[in-house]
Amino acid sequence: MENKAMKALPDPPEEDDREEKVYGNVLAELESVDLPLGTTLRSVYDDQPNAHKRFMEKLDARIRNHDREIEKMCNFHHQGFVDAITELLKVRADAEKLMGQVTDTNQRLQEAGREVTTQTEEVIRCRIQQRNMATTVEKLQLCIPVLEMYSKLKEQLEFKRYYAALKTMEQLETFYIPRVSHYRFCQIMAETLPKLRDEIKDVSMSDLKDFLESIRKHSDKIGETAMRQWAKTGTFLVSSTAGRTLLGDRSEERAQQHRTFISAMQKQTSLGCTKPLYSLNGRTPTQHNGHDGEEGTEEEEAEEEVLTAHDLVDFSPVYRCLHIYTVLGDRETFENYYRKQRKKQARLVLQPQSNMHETVEGYRKYFNQIVGFFVVEDHILHATQGLVTRAFTDELWNMALSKIIAVLRTHSSYCDDPDLVLELKNMIVIFADTLQGYGFTVNRLFDLLFEIRDQYNETLLKKWASVFREIFEQDNYSPIPVETEEEYKSIVCRFPFHDADIEKQPFPKKLPMSHSVPQIYTQVKEFIYASLKFSESLHRSSTEIDDMLRKSTNLLLTRTLSGCLQNLIKKPHIGLTELVQIIINTTHLEQACKYLEEFITNITNVSPETIHTTRLYGLATFKDARHAAEGEIYTKLNQKIDEFIQLADYEWGMSESDGRASGYLMDLINFLRSTFQVFTHLPGKVAQTACMSACKHLASSLMQMLLDPDLKQISLGAIQQFNLDVIQCELFASSEPVPGFQGDTLQLAFIDLRQLLDLFMVWDWSTYLADYGQPSSKYLRVNPSTALALLEKVNRGMKDTSKKNNIFSQFRKNDRDKQRLIETVVKQLRSLVNGMSQHS
Repeated sequence: MENKAMKALPDPPEEDDREEKVYGNVLAELESVDLPLGTTLRSVYDDQPNAHKRFMEKLDARIRNHDREIEKMCNFHHQGFVDAITELLKVRADAEKLMGQVTDTNQRLQEAGREVTTQTEEVIRCRIQQRNMATTVEKLQLCIPVLEMYSKLKEQLEFKRYYAALKTMEQLETFYIPRVSHYRFCQIMAETLPKLRDEIKDVSMSDLKDFLESIRKHSDKIGETAMRQWAKTGTFLVSSTAGRTLLGDRSEERAQQHRTFISAMQKQTSLGCTKPLYSLNGRTPTQHNGHDGEEGTEEEEAEEEVLTAHDLVDFSPVYRCLHIYTVLGDRETFENYYRKQRKKQARLVLQPQSNMHETVEGYRKYFNQIVGFFVVEDHILHATQGLVTRAFTDELWNMALSKIIAVLRTHSSYCDDPDLVLELKNMIVIFADTLQGYGFTVNRLFDLLFEIRDQYNETLLKKWASVFREIFEQDNYSPIPVETEEEYKSIVCRFPFHDADIEKQPFPKKLPMSHSVPQIYTQVKEFIYASLKFSESLHRSSTEIDDMLRKSTNLLLTRTLSGCLQNLIKKPHIGLTELVQIIINTTHLEQACKYLEEFITNITNVSPETIHTTRLYGLATFKDARHAAEGEIYTKLNQKIDEFIQLADYEWGMSESDGRASGYLMDLINFLRSTFQVFTHLPGKVAQTACMSACKHLASSLMQMLLDPDLKQISLGAIQQFNLDVIQCELFASSEPVPGFQGDTLQLAFIDLRQLLDLFMVWDWSTYLADYGQPSSKYLRVNPSTALALLEKVNRGMKDTSKKNNIFSQFRKNDRDKQRLIETVVKQLRSLVNGMSQHS
């Protein structure tokens, strides 16, 4: 059939061969299932027109060709297929039989293997469990260290081991948790750790606050221990064992000054025959600082254990908190907080109690708190790395030092007890030395001590003023009676008195001064001792101490003792006898001043010939007091004379005198005689001056009595009586009541009265008027105004007498002549007085 078809086709030309080739390629491409059909089909349709039809024809031809081949193939294998089917049918029966056998075998196998299957499943399940357990163990081995560390962390927190807890947290975060971070409990744990850190910070900060509060409360005890340890052993509450060394230079210096002071005390005790009476807190300097006391103190010091700051304070909260904040990277916050809180506490510590100045305990507590504060700061400075710095502690100290000085300056000014001021000084010295040992600058404190020294001297001066007043009040102002030689030696031992004449006198005898003199001298020495006590431990040279002692002693003499003497002299109850004794006493005290100079020299070992040595002003003090007493004697005498003058009761209108002196005047003269007899122990010049002053005052008082403006008239009889009284005064003056006057020196006190009375007694007006103004005038001391005033009074007296006797006035020609003479003299005297006033 294929051949027939091929024969039917015409022979293609050359163009048909080309198309046959093209379509053959296309069909070959279509038969290939691996090639895409799009491009092939497009090439069919993109060719010439009717290409589709021709292609379809070619495609049909190719299909028919393949069908013929398939048919040939089937025809070729058909017999084999039939044979295979026949064989297959034969085998089906055998297969069914075999199938039954297989099924039976399978059933029997299933029955037989059911138990095995069960056991196999159990084995599989166990193997799965085993695998899971192995996996669990493996995972647990990873988790258990994490849980153990977390448990350890909880335990550390429970026992407040915060620094170790932070280290544990760090290990958990960096090593353990990252290995099991996919587990939920680890995530929860990781979220909890920051909160625990915050809790640790809060708890450690709370512990720090408790620590700060504790040391604020116990700084008193810390400071007390530090100051006591320094005062006893010269050591400090240091931060380490290596620091427990004696500050040799400072301790040796203080010990040497102490020994020098005690040596001076004992030396003066032996020289003065008695120990100092002035005591501090009931102990004399020798008792307080004797050798026995020193030996006992040394034994106690040898047995006493040297303490450190760690022995008194638990600093672990500070270290713990510092380490915690350092580990947490927040150290700066902690440092700032600590310093801020300590500054606040410093201000609280520096705030004194309002009544601190009233007791020693007030000052002691104040100093103890401050020392305790800075001991803690010094320990923190050396035991930590940068928590506080030297600059910070210096800043705190400078602030504190200014406040301390202001507080002490204020409160010490309220102190009026020298014992308290001395205790304050001792505490300041120990306070300053203690802090100086810790490296703090204390020069300003020693400068303050010089201000307090002035305050101390002021309180001493006030105390000794009361001592002097008490001595003066208890003195009897009479010479000291000495009955036995022991009494004499006792007095001479207390007061440097030497008089060869008195020593030769037998007992009993009297010393010229009164009891107050040795008491005053002893108290001046006691004042020097008390003043010297303040200079102890001030690290000053002997020359400076000598200068301080002399200046304070000068103040005692020139201000306190001088003021007490001046007040004593001015007291109303001090009479002439007491004043005389005061003058005698000041004379002996003045002579004893050189022994006070020697006393100070022996204490300080500074020669008085040193260029800058201050001299004692006792000589001027006692001279001024003596001059004041002398002036008071003059005043007292004049007052006594005035009292007698006030008793005068003249009858100014008497016609004739009584023929004898007035009683008041005789009493006055007797008083003056007895008084001047007491003046025998006074220096001659004083007694003479007192006597001359008394006579002048008496003459002046008598003259004022005559010229009293209230006295309007005087009779000649009254003048005669007055003349008798003046004669008695002149007789007293001429009797030399006080030895030493030359000639009629004392009588010259009454010369004005004598010439005036003579003028009226003799009625020698012509001579007076004629010789007036001439140096040789008999009535040279009679002033015209005085004569005029008295003459007018006499004239009024004569007129009054004439009026009373007017019945017989025509028979008294002499009286009328005298009246005219008086009028003439009055006119002349007035002209003289007017001439004097115009000339002046």
